[in-house]
Amino acid sequence: MSTRIDRTGTVNFGDASISIWEEGISAVRAAGGYPAEKEWERLFKRQVFARILQTMNRLGWTCTMPAVDQHDVKHYGGTVARWAAERRRFCTKGDLKADLEISGRTISLKMFQSVNAPDRPDHDGRYQSDLEGHMPYVMRLEMERTRRRIRDYLCNVFTEYLFKQPNAKRGPTGLTALDYIQAGVRACWHYGKELDRRSGEDSCGNNRSADGSIVKHGARVWFADYKGRICTGTAFYNINNMWWVITGRYDARNVASFEIYARRPDNLRVKRNADRRRKRLEADLATAVKTMKFERAAQLRDILFPGDQQLFNVWHDEHQLYHRAGFCGYTADQSQAGKFTADEVRGWDGAPNKVMSIAMLEAA
Repeated sequence: MSTRIDRTGTVNFGDASISIWEEGISAVRAAGGYPAEKEWERLFKRQVFARILQTMNRLGWTCTMPAVDQHDVKHYGGTVARWAAERRRFCTKGDLKADLEISGRTISLKMFQSVNAPDRPDHDGRYQSDLEGHMPYVMRLEMERTRRRIRDYLCNVFTEYLFKQPNAKRGPTGLTALDYIQAGVRACWHYGKELDRRSGEDSCGNNRSADGSIVKHGARVWFADYKGRICTGTAFYNINNMWWVITGRYDARNVASFEIYARRPDNLRVKRNADRRRKRLEADLATAVKTMKFERAAQLRDILFPGDQQLFNVWHDEHQLYHRAGFCGYTADQSQAGKFTADEVRGWDGAPNKVMSIAMLEAA
């Protein structure tokens, strides 16, 4: 019967990574000085680092020690450079890659890939944000399988190794959207045990929908996403006037009640993106004027404001800036300011705002 080894540490999962932390090196250093510290690190490498390598080899990974860095040789000497190289391994399994490194009381295994790294394809995708989210499905399963096997092996071999449960997150390697929402709701002090959800959905208009109806917990609803497309899902009360809408096994959106339709809207194929369209066209109009493409500017003007309408800017006296398109933000550049019709500025001509005719500004 095998005997377990007495070691104390924690195993943590990160973004496509696993790390092992141990305590005790400070006490060893205080008691025995530098030689005792080096002996502790040597044993840590032999007992833990080597076992991680063995586990990865059994899973089909190829792990190689990187070449000695000549820059380190030049500045620190050959012994130090080789010592640094021996503490690292570059591991591959198909298109999935990993950096394994031991440093002091810590061992880290960081997995990455360059098959889908749209933001940072350099360095084999090491620095891509949300590594797990960008991994292809099968590759993500292999990543999860690898770190779970390492975790289980270490926690079985060493007596006091504990796995620190990561914060709950949604995804194929985490919780479903429903489990994620329920976990968050039950941990909140607004949680009502008799309802099995947060209380307050029917107060202060928190359940008033965009079509003047009532949003009901557990009912099917519709809403427009960030690009104006109509999506549908099941509504679950969150807090105040915010509702979770589950649109898939792992996908959920946090939507305000006044953006939710309790009844199916008409013309589902028509995007509700008039505001976004207006801001984009006004930005293109300002760019065309700035770059002296006046024919293009005239085309955009006719699309935005057909019929030679009188247009206005709105000035903010306190900020000493113009309102941007849609009254979203401010700018000091009059050419970048929002352009509004007479109907759109009605009610805005009052302190601290001042409505200004663009034609009069140009004449002045």
